[in-house]
Amino acid sequence: MKIKSGALILGAALVLCLALNACSKNKTEQVRMATGGSTGTYYAYGSAVGQILTEKTKIPITIQSTGASKANILLIAANEVELAIVQNDVMDYAYKGTELFAGEQVTAFSAMAGLYAEVCQIIANPGSGIATVADLKGKNVSVGDAGSGVEFNAQQILSAYGISFDDIGKQNLSFAASADALRDNKIDAFFCTAGAPTTAVVDLAIGKDIILLEIDDAHAAQLMKEFPFYTQYPVPGGSYRGVSQDTKTLAVKATFIVSNKLSEETVYQLTKNLFESRAEIISAHAKGTELSPPYGVGGISIPFHPGAAKYFREIGAL
Repeated sequence: MKIKSGALILGAALVLCLALNACSKNKTEQVRMATGGSTGTYYAYGSAVGQILTEKTKIPITIQSTGASKANILLIAANEVELAIVQNDVMDYAYKGTELFAGEQVTAFSAMAGLYAEVCQIIANPGSGIATVADLKGKNVSVGDAGSGVEFNAQQILSAYGISFDDIGKQNLSFAASADALRDNKIDAFFCTAGAPTTAVVDLAIGKDIILLEIDDAHAAQLMKEFPFYTQYPVPGGSYRGVSQDTKTLAVKATFIVSNKLSEETVYQLTKNLFESRAEIISAHAKGTELSPPYGVGGISIPFHPGAAKYFREIGAL
């Protein structure tokens, strides 16, 4: 009896051990998502998507309001979040240790999916004699906050047209401050990288005539070759009062990035359910209309996480 009892105890212990091991292997990962300021698009979009993905995947996703792209990349590097929304140009800088991340290369993350366009818009005062990007030379131009992604977009675009910051009356103003300055004729033009239509520009155009400058095909091709995170984007006519025609420009992408520490299966499920939940996301946020697998993989200049790559290969997007 003692031998039989010992065998039973040993057998029960073995079953418990195997069960615990299985549970450990199947343990659901916790995912913390970094977005942006609580009044911005990143936060609203991330909150909507996070709730939907939690319901679909049963992976608990918590949302954090943050300082957006650069801050989000640093949060992933510090293991404080596992999922984040960033501009794809800023993630390129981080991965390569350039521009905003000069001397502080970060490679603790991978791409999951491009989400929607953040459009490089150049707004000008028609009374300033500006009709093309080349006409910005010698003008007073706001290029966004100092050290921002917008400032680097402005520098790159101007350089393609042979213009440096030394060739303009450079000012570093926020979108709202830039709009106010243009309204008061204190500047001639400003750069604005944001989803179009942009509220600050919509409000400006209500009481003042504006023009939206085109980035022509030749210069767009040059920029996309040098900086593969850019894509061409037409701002639809009617987005702003007085701008009736579609205007060709460039865009960067709001993009989901993930920690390299997340498992392949978790990221696969997040990616798969992101695209399969497009209808629900559209109902929750207007930017969901731009969500598609081809758009999700275009203009991504860093490696995809293996879980995301698995999904995109399954559907033929990669």
